[in-house]
Amino acid sequence: MSTIHWTEARTTRSARWHSESATPPPGRVIVADDRFKADTAYRLACEGTALLWQGDYHNARQLLQAMRRRVERKSPRPGSDPLESFHLHRRARSHRARVLGRLLVLLEDGYALNLRRAPDVRQACAEAYGPPREPTAISLTELLGVLGAHQWRLKGVRVPALDARIHPHYGVFSPVRGEYVDLVAEAPLPAPAVRRTAFDLGTGTGVLAAVLARRGFERVTATDISPRALACARDNVRRLGLAARVEVAGPRLFPEGRAGLIVCNPPWIPARPTSQLEHGVYDPGGGMLHDFLHGLAAHLTPGGEGWLVLSDLAERLGLRTRRQLLTGIETAGLRVVDKADTRSRHPRATDTADPLHAARGAEVTSLWRLAGP
Repeated sequence: MSTIHWTEARTTRSARWHSESATPPPGRVIVADDRFKADTAYRLACEGTALLWQGDYHNARQLLQAMRRRVERKSPRPGSDPLESFHLHRRARSHRARVLGRLLVLLEDGYALNLRRAPDVRQACAEAYGPPREPTAISLTELLGVLGAHQWRLKGVRVPALDARIHPHYGVFSPVRGEYVDLVAEAPLPAPAVRRTAFDLGTGTGVLAAVLARRGFERVTATDISPRALACARDNVRRLGLAARVEVAGPRLFPEGRAGLIVCNPPWIPARPTSQLEHGVYDPGGGMLHDFLHGLAAHLTPGGEGWLVLSDLAERLGLRTRRQLLTGIETAGLRVVDKADTRSRHPRATDTADPLHAARGAEVTSLWRLAGP
């Protein structure tokens, strides 16, 4: 167990350290309160010193915003091509996360946040972290993410293809971008003879499994390697009244047996995630895409199809080529039956200051209908 240590009233104290991004515990921690100036906090954070906040909660949020403005004064230089711009952007984001992540708060017994004007964070933290343990120090940025996720979980995300709401859990990719859901909801189904069973691989919130069940499949098996995703999918399947038709299984990619339709929407970008929360977007080395393609033929019933739902964002950033994708499909012993495309509806696709979002302005998401030889 990792711990942090600090001195308070000439007494050395310690607490358990937790970081969703696997950031190691800071080596130096000092107590900070409302008297702290933003310039001082920013300088200390850049030097590697963590600030354990003991002042007013809203003042801590204002200090965090002031530190963010100081970090963002040094914008990354543009790269010579989209790939270099992408890497420079990620490096700048990583630096910003490190600096801002050094403003800490202490969650005490039962996840209580004992700061003036602090909200009640106990339920949100229990949802994210499980049953409370000993006093735990986390970054304020992580706590704000936990609180935001709690609100999404409460109100849910409306999915027009289901005419219902999906409730994402903390750490599970939310279906806020509906184009990939619409592709699965509208693509022509395989022959009636193979429409009884379907697999949804990497189900996340369970949204695509629910769409397949609503489209008439008698039995849908949804898998994921993330325990949080499995719990989230089970919750949503239950909320939608589909528990009798959708089984959530894992942690694994392929379930046992074969299916007439196997759907997979892997992370779009073959790069290393920097936190657990990024696993829904980043797939190191394209491992999940590779495993899906090379395991597909062995799990399809004769006449069945595999649906690969994939953005071309990696191609636009220079992280993968279309030729590499097609070669991967061919070497897996598969053939392309058809392909449906849709343009991005990402709300930040016009943000040209961010190369990732600028590329999304031209991004195309495709549903590749694949079959065995």
